[in-house]
Amino acid sequence: MPIFKTPFNGYSVKFSPFHESRLAVATSQNFGILGNGRLHVLSLPPTPSSPLTELISFDTADGIYDLAWSESHDSLLIAAVADGSVKLYDTALPPTQNPLRSLQEHTREVHSVDYNPTRRDSFITSSWDDTIKLWTLDRPASIRTFKEHAYCVYSAAWNPRHTDVFASASGDCTVRIWDVREPGSTMIIPGHDFEILCCDWNKYDDCIIATASVDKSIRVWDVRSFRAPISVLNGHGYAVRKVKFSPHHRNFMVSCSYDMTVCMWDFMVEDALVGRYDHHTEFAVGVDMSVLVDGLLASTGWDELVYVWQHGTDPRAP
Repeated sequence: MPIFKTPFNGYSVKFSPFHESRLAVATSQNFGILGNGRLHVLSLPPTPSSPLTELISFDTADGIYDLAWSESHDSLLIAAVADGSVKLYDTALPPTQNPLRSLQEHTREVHSVDYNPTRRDSFITSSWDDTIKLWTLDRPASIRTFKEHAYCVYSAAWNPRHTDVFASASGDCTVRIWDVREPGSTMIIPGHDFEILCCDWNKYDDCIIATASVDKSIRVWDVRSFRAPISVLNGHGYAVRKVKFSPHHRNFMVSCSYDMTVCMWDFMVEDALVGRYDHHTEFAVGVDMSVLVDGLLASTGWDELVYVWQHGTDPRAP
């Protein structure tokens, strides 16, 4: 299956919502501690035995921790950068004409960015400065800052159905649900006893949310009654860095971990672990599922490799 070698350590990978053969990868030098970053836009080959090819790349003075494709413009990418900036890139323009904009408001590293899938003109960023910020493409400054978390906000994700609702996951061990029309968070879920590194909404049930934690588990919650999780997924050996619900199947999700594996889960069955991939040789920190191609997965990690494969096949197979 297609593989791409990045010069720096992989941090995040996302499939394009417009082009089934296109994906982008965020990377950081020196494991993101100090050094440059690079944003790669890659193209899948016509045959799985061929390598991924680079369409364009953009360099930054600091590491890039996350990225998001625009849901309204097929060539627009947003990068979350370690210097606290949020940068907008147009992949149809040469690197000399990029970034289109650099938004500098966060006071510490920006760790996640998520584009609104229903409104399509706005996005949220979360940061180690304990805040989440709401932005629109047409404004040079953020619209609003959400500050309630007591520690780094590692992840923020829009609800797939409710335009104004998003969730945030923090090192303060809580997930908060927000409505941008309300002054404060509308719900606080004390999800884990350790830091929560990621959260994602189910794409078929807008009340179901998953959390991934340093405690090695993934928990699935129904926000209508969140005293206890509806499912607890154990199987990773170290902290779970990312979790992502399938865009094609209600009960499926994928995760990646510091145990170097990518796992596929069915959270509604007792033996929830339905696939484990151990192709990475360092921390697996980025994973995604294609919206356009059922079962197509991508992952990246600190081994400086990007893999794309079909669920059920070996990512390393030629």
